[in-house]
Amino acid sequence: MSDVKADQTAMDLGAETGGVESVEKFQFAPIKGYPMLNWRGKRPFTSTQFFPAQLKEVHGPEVDGWRNKIFWGDNLQVMSHLLKEFRGKVDLIYIDPPFDSKADYKKKISVKGAEAETSNTSFEEKQYSDIWSNDEYLQFMFERLILMRELLSERGAIYLHCDYRKAHEIRCLLDEVFGKDNFLNSIVWMFGTRSSIKTSWKRSHHDIHFYKKDKNPVYNWSDEMVIEPLSEATIKKYRLEDENGRYRLNGRFIKGSPIKGAKDVDAKWELTHPELVVRDYIRDGKVANDYFFIDIENQSSDTRTDYPTQKPEELLYKLISASTKPGDIVFDCFMGSGTAQAVAMKLGRKFLGADINLGSIQTTTQRLLKVAGEVSQELPNSDEPKFLGFEIYNVNHYEVFRNPVQAKDLLLEALEVQKLEMSTVFDGEKDGRMVKIMPVNRIATRADLNEMIAGFDYKAWERRQAEHPNRPVEKLMLVCMGHEPDLAARLKMEAAPYKIDVEVVDILRDKANLEFRRDSEAKVVIEDGELVVERFYPMNLLQKLSMQKETVEDWRELVESILIDWNYDGAVLQPAVVDIPGKADLVAGCYKVPADAGTIRVKITDLLSESWEESVTNG
Repeated sequence: MSDVKADQTAMDLGAETGGVESVEKFQFAPIKGYPMLNWRGKRPFTSTQFFPAQLKEVHGPEVDGWRNKIFWGDNLQVMSHLLKEFRGKVDLIYIDPPFDSKADYKKKISVKGAEAETSNTSFEEKQYSDIWSNDEYLQFMFERLILMRELLSERGAIYLHCDYRKAHEIRCLLDEVFGKDNFLNSIVWMFGTRSSIKTSWKRSHHDIHFYKKDKNPVYNWSDEMVIEPLSEATIKKYRLEDENGRYRLNGRFIKGSPIKGAKDVDAKWELTHPELVVRDYIRDGKVANDYFFIDIENQSSDTRTDYPTQKPEELLYKLISASTKPGDIVFDCFMGSGTAQAVAMKLGRKFLGADINLGSIQTTTQRLLKVAGEVSQELPNSDEPKFLGFEIYNVNHYEVFRNPVQAKDLLLEALEVQKLEMSTVFDGEKDGRMVKIMPVNRIATRADLNEMIAGFDYKAWERRQAEHPNRPVEKLMLVCMGHEPDLAARLKMEAAPYKIDVEVVDILRDKANLEFRRDSEAKVVIEDGELVVERFYPMNLLQKLSMQKETVEDWRELVESILIDWNYDGAVLQPAVVDIPGKADLVAGCYKVPADAGTIRVKITDLLSESWEESVTNG
């Protein structure tokens, strides 16, 4: 199939599926193909399953109806979720995926001592593995690239960051998925390294493949971030100053040029502070090449986190400012420490982010809270929208057991059930079946059927049976989290003499790819108008310390952050207190309760980024 015909087919398919509720019925646009990379076990990827997202936290306000979004989950499942709302709407994707380096990346966990002289206990915790067989890695990337292409707008583009291990194969995959004619460039990022290899050339660069979706994407060629700075020697050689204090560089005034429609030698710009020009605007130099040097941030950098494989903000600043406009949507589904999200926030871009590692979510959350505070202070009166608010979702790491109402909505979404607002008996409808969500925090028993049996519309059943004696008068679906084995038979017996068709969907068995989790333990009380955390037991972390025969006297030594929502709505955490201490400090553990506090929600996150979250009744 030619590219033109393939594109038309994609447009037709998009028109056909525009109103479809289920992503399982989406037909992905045909991949471009040729050349095609083959590997053992290569499988086509033409559809996906929908996974719901569970909103867990909200930070900051909406701006123009938008709040940025962060997702914890496998990015294949996250992108399957995003298809419903963001198919064809993402303007730029930057990803720094695993490089198939055969490495385990570890974060050093330091347990803080309560006393200054106390020595810290530390150990390394694996953040994620970059260990694959070649075929597994290629299939992994192939499927995700297809979903990324679905999410990109027609003028969207992707930067894919890789190194010498996979640059050639990734380039072939991108040619296959996006089409070789949509290749724009392969950028070389050079950086300093301490490599001591003496058997070959020192490796001191990464490749960043740059592809478009279809139409030419944004490229801000005149933006200062895509202009290479001129050397001091060049500035000294060509800088001119006229009698009016204006500075020129090789016939071009440094600030205010190039001016569209005018030659450089005709450009004029009156300076009030000419002494600032050369230092502050040396980026107005030559147009950027596709290779450049940006050094890796050292540990003392203000933007440095403890997350492994973090990339410098200057690199992402260069790419995002070159390929987006303010308000565009930037997506990184291998989020890591959240560098792309932090830079997007600083540049006034909207963003989406995802990572399968819980440590990434916690690191990014803390980083974005800090960036939002800094941007608010730096640009308090800016006319351009600042998209500083963000939401945090779980995708397939669901916490449903403690909140039956939210659990019901989550399960309806997971099964892509049409919710019924007016019915007192059923919760929804799917494929002609009336759906009932059974109790979510225990197995369903025969006793749980009584309310439904009492609410059946027997008059309607009598009419249907008279019209079609051999057909079931009702088709039902029971959704359970475990159930007694004779549940369907019991319901059919109670419905006699009417014939009904009953399907039982056991989420724990039939939807085994949905995951549910529980938390650590803590004791939080309110005493004398203060919320006090008395004890905190992060089970996984304590187990690791126990294996090293280490003990901790103060629970605060194990805590990375405490968030408190004084008026919890029962579903989403909206923290008013954000206690994130410095590296040498501890959380307070005691907080003044405001007079207007209602239901209080507390989230405590340990050094492994695992959390305990509970509500506390005020009064």
